[in-house]
Amino acid sequence: MKLSIFICFFLFFLRPSVCHRYNALFNFGDSMSDTGNVRIGRLPYGMTFFGRATGRCSDGRLVIDFIAQDLGFPLLPPSSEFLDHDFKQGANFAVVAATTLGFDFFNERGLSKGLWVNASVYIQVERFEKLLPTICGAPQDCKDFLSKSLFIVGEFGGNDYSTALFFGRRIDEVSTFVPPVVNAISDGVERLIGLGAVDIVVPGLLPVGCFPLYLTNYHTPDPEDYGPKTGCGRKYNALSWLHNAMLRKALDHLRRKYPSVSIRYADYYSQIIDFALNPLKYGFTAGALRTCCGNGGGVYNYDQGRRCNDKGYTVCENVSTHVNWDGIHMTEAAHRVIATGWLHGPYVDPPILSSSSSSQS
Repeated sequence: MKLSIFICFFLFFLRPSVCHRYNALFNFGDSMSDTGNVRIGRLPYGMTFFGRATGRCSDGRLVIDFIAQDLGFPLLPPSSEFLDHDFKQGANFAVVAATTLGFDFFNERGLSKGLWVNASVYIQVERFEKLLPTICGAPQDCKDFLSKSLFIVGEFGGNDYSTALFFGRRIDEVSTFVPPVVNAISDGVERLIGLGAVDIVVPGLLPVGCFPLYLTNYHTPDPEDYGPKTGCGRKYNALSWLHNAMLRKALDHLRRKYPSVSIRYADYYSQIIDFALNPLKYGFTAGALRTCCGNGGGVYNYDQGRRCNDKGYTVCENVSTHVNWDGIHMTEAAHRVIATGWLHGPYVDPPILSSSSSSQS
């Protein structure tokens, strides 16, 4: 016993996360954190770290990968590889293009043709529940196991709004989607609490008006439509801001309802806005708004018809100087910085690696 305590004490100083308290790490979301549930893409996706495409929408690792590594876990296996993996240290249920809301919501509004997958937050949590017996056994054993595990639920919402925007719906109509989207996220978190989760991180929405896809496809000649300091599209960022404000309110409600559960908000929005305002602070000499991998040229190097890994694509000379990878997803370098802000603060409060995760933000 004394020897094991000494080894853990030694490893703590060598790598503080090795002796962290978590049994496992479970993730839910969309393309911002899918590690292979949807096998799309080919090189140059994955070029920086893996040397091959893995299903990740980046040149390398994602935020969830850096979090797993810093907590001492292996990179999370996709939950779709049910027969090939032992999920006792965690699993990833995120799916590229996943919406928060289900098929019926979009079908009723004539938008179902815009859906690539049927992987709502409800379906992802349902898949997790079905997998649980193989991870931890009986319900009470699972509650004990999950009470010492970390859950990251999101980002969710971006695909719900973009599905409608890409079909030409006005942004005031799309804004009416925010309450049901936030309610669905809240319901998903509550279902996980019912299964035994007590430590949950819920990321907000990114400022989509800072991404080349939106800046190119919805360009206007009016300078008032853009932030004077960031260059980001104002009305699209306003949609993200509304989502995040309503999500934080919903999380406050859940905290009051479940005072013994740690529910922390992860702030993608503020971090990426800071990338746009102060790119050099993070080593992003190319700025935040220009695509690294694409074939569009122009201000943002983005063309909807000739995207990353399409014929004739080009990759920037130094990927680490870019925030944006392919027009809507980020580079490994940006994911690394964001993960640091979640693990050590200030973009998750208290930080994931703090000694007081049960505190409320």
